[in-house]
Amino acid sequence: MPDLRGLTIIVATADAERFDAALTLASAYAALGGRTRLYCHDRAVGLLIGSAPLLAIAREIGVALVACQTGLANAGIAHDSLPPATEAGGMVGILAALDDDRLVVI
Repeated sequence: MPDLRGLTIIVATADAERFDAALTLASAYAALGGRTRLYCHDRAVGLLIGSAPLLAIAREIGVALVACQTGLANAGIAHDSLPPATEAGGMVGILAALDDDRLVVI
């Protein structure tokens, strides 16, 4: 299998169906061996809380989760309530680390 470029997925809204699609895409790409990051922007950070089966699979398969710092603050969500190893970050950091990743906004 050829080397895969990375994949960065931005979840732009708090829509649960779109979040599931993003998790499915991220998990499939990670299963192929590609570096995969999923960034939850603004209100989408609330989707990281809970025990969604797809979220657990994504974490197990190596998808890096990033929660919007501003979204966390606006929603009053403590970083320690997020899944383990979830990073807090922002759009500038995501774009700065994009390198040659493919970028998908869902």
